[in-house]
Amino acid sequence: MPRNTASVDLSPIPVRHRPSTRLPRLLAGLACYGVSMAMMVRAELGLSPWDVLHDGLTERTGLDFGTVTAITGTAVLLCWIPLRQRPGVGTVANVCVVALSVSVALHVIPPVTGLPPRIALLLGGVLCNGLATAVYVGARLGPGPRDGLMTGLHARTGFSLRAVRTWVELSVLSAGWLLGGSVGPGTALYALAIGPITQLAMPVVAVRSPTAG
Repeated sequence: MPRNTASVDLSPIPVRHRPSTRLPRLLAGLACYGVSMAMMVRAELGLSPWDVLHDGLTERTGLDFGTVTAITGTAVLLCWIPLRQRPGVGTVANVCVVALSVSVALHVIPPVTGLPPRIALLLGGVLCNGLATAVYVGARLGPGPRDGLMTGLHARTGFSLRAVRTWVELSVLSAGWLLGGSVGPGTALYALAIGPITQLAMPVVAVRSPTAG
């Protein structure tokens, strides 16, 4: 019987525990996450809140999407310092691998025309994003910069994770929209679907603690 998502422990586990299986999972999950971002960009039907910000910054700076993603991830990591968050292997890999994979995927996936192919790219991107999130977070090698920001604010402010996540993502979405980032039906679909997809996949892919049976 699948484990209930509420009981899945996602706290970091030392790298020395099953590195031969967890590190490939981490890298595969992050690479797929970058590909899913590129799929949503090419769909041109709206992006996730953080990618709306990345898209807006790309429009304003002229830098490519992957570079902007890496710069934003590094900037968010600096915000961890006053929050006393500690990065892990997965945190550093998140910044590097996602930025690289989204850049490569945007070069490989051509712009598409016609609504049906764009909808297919959007749906595939959202599904891939949710599964990839479960895989890399479930490797338990440290949260990504944006996830760590949310958990750090939760720990320091005492507000619920839901409230902190909502506040952060609305702020990021607003900033990205003002910068000219792509907001559309895909943004709403992502907001509604990403949680359930990740929740369903997490009990299947999450690594158990060394002491778990």
